[in-house]
Amino acid sequence: MKKQLLTAALMLGSILFFEACKKDKDNNNVTPGTTMNNMGDFVKKHGVPRQTFSFNTSELPKTFTLAQGTKITIQANSLMMNGAPVTGDLKLNAYEIMKRSDAVYTGTNTNHVSGAPLISDGFFFLDITKDGISIDKNLAIPYNVQMPTPREGEFTNLWVGDTDLNGTGQMGWALPLNGGVDSIKAVDSVFNFSMRDLGWVNCDVFYASSNPKTTVTVTLTNNPGALASFMGGGGETFVFFCAQGENVVAQIYTPVGTNGVKSYDNSMPIGTSGRLLAFCIKDGKFHLAKQDVTITANLSATLNMEETTEANIQSEIDALDGY
Repeated sequence: MKKQLLTAALMLGSILFFEACKKDKDNNNVTPGTTMNNMGDFVKKHGVPRQTFSFNTSELPKTFTLAQGTKITIQANSLMMNGAPVTGDLKLNAYEIMKRSDAVYTGTNTNHVSGAPLISDGFFFLDITKDGISIDKNLAIPYNVQMPTPREGEFTNLWVGDTDLNGTGQMGWALPLNGGVDSIKAVDSVFNFSMRDLGWVNCDVFYASSNPKTTVTVTLTNNPGALASFMGGGGETFVFFCAQGENVVAQIYTPVGTNGVKSYDNSMPIGTSGRLLAFCIKDGKFHLAKQDVTITANLSATLNMEETTEANIQSEIDALDGY
């Protein structure tokens, strides 16, 4: 009898242990005991979650409201696949980035294709799939966007994302090519506009556009990783310049020398202040460096990467929202 009770207790303990581990895995999206090996792992864990909406083309036109308030209205008879109208059950997949910390966590930026920094009013990504396959990016009829903003009565510009800029695997923002309006005014605390292309869309203006421009070079000492690409698709180290008091996330990613990185030539506004933030995730270890700077002509800064914790990196990224 004692042996039977002991066996039952052991079985119950095993079940409880399994369920606890399963719950921990579900809550954190990381299998217990695994290591975070690169920036891709970091982005998968901490980046903004993908939002998915199921719908049928018979429901169109239909408005989809994203988590932070952006509304997307897809029109009837607008969706194509291989040049032909698509019908039936579909999925809208979206990412929505409104805060500076979200941009950094997700491995994105507010760089113009020229390398000049932009101030973001928010950006998003849209993809529509049928049976797991993306439909045509260019819609037959534009979709409508309503993006909330505190900048009542002010203007913003529209941009689309190039996620392999000049073959670098990095992101930059360019003018829309297919029917997008390049400037819009906030009315009733909303930027209201139409776009024809799916993909990445941004509401931005140039940061300190009238200031003279220079090149910023950053030397990374004790950096154990390679520079990371868009959304952590490769590499282990990100370097950002975040302007003080503005929603600017300027990624610095052009390699120079053996342990340096620089902005695009003559792209950074002289006289502006901000924070250089570099962090690296490699083989389960975390490295971090930061420095507050004012951009001067041909600024050269040195960041010493020191080993730290995942929590410390999160704290520094979160702090950017109030910086």
